[in-house]
Amino acid sequence: MAGFFELLRVQRWDDHRYYHHSEVNQALHLLSAISFLCAYALIFGNPALAGLIGWLISMTSRQIGHFFFEPRTYDTVNQATHAYKEQIKVGYNLHRKVVLMAIWALSPLVLLLDPTCLGLFRAATSGFGFFRHLGYIWLAIGLGGLLFRTVQLFLVQDLQTGLVWATKIMTDPFNDIRLYYRAPLRLLKRRLHESDLLEAPAPEAAEPHH
Repeated sequence: MAGFFELLRVQRWDDHRYYHHSEVNQALHLLSAISFLCAYALIFGNPALAGLIGWLISMTSRQIGHFFFEPRTYDTVNQATHAYKEQIKVGYNLHRKVVLMAIWALSPLVLLLDPTCLGLFRAATSGFGFFRHLGYIWLAIGLGGLLFRTVQLFLVQDLQTGLVWATKIMTDPFNDIRLYYRAPLRLLKRRLHESDLLEAPAPEAAEPHH
């Protein structure tokens, strides 16, 4: 077990130091983490709503942070290129995330083309029913993505790496709150500081001495 928890610590540290430089990304991860915990609380009582929250809020805010706010330039802090970080990423790197997000974005077409989803549901008779079925599909995509990458890691690396990664993903909301709960306040302070600098009057030129 000591080796398991050490590998979990390493995976968490690598994920933080390589992919969470931006304070905007960190703040979005905090939002994602809180909404994921809400989804966790709902998953047994209302799994469809859990799936909707998990994707519409948790996953979108998390991936917006990665795709639009994380720098792609050379990482001088870690002495690593973006290509290197993508290569060694244990879980879903940005390329794999594009595939996963594309599957999610296209999934409503399944219900539009076949409201029964190959006989899994009764055809929805209202918008509420449609989104309820969609929530189930999104929950299945999320769990399927977790299971797929875990099994893939079993095959391409080893059993422990896959189990550690799955544990990391499921506990990420708790870890993200611990790491990034100050990010919104840091962002606000920086924005206020920048506003003060922009609004401050320019210093008057000194009167020449005669």
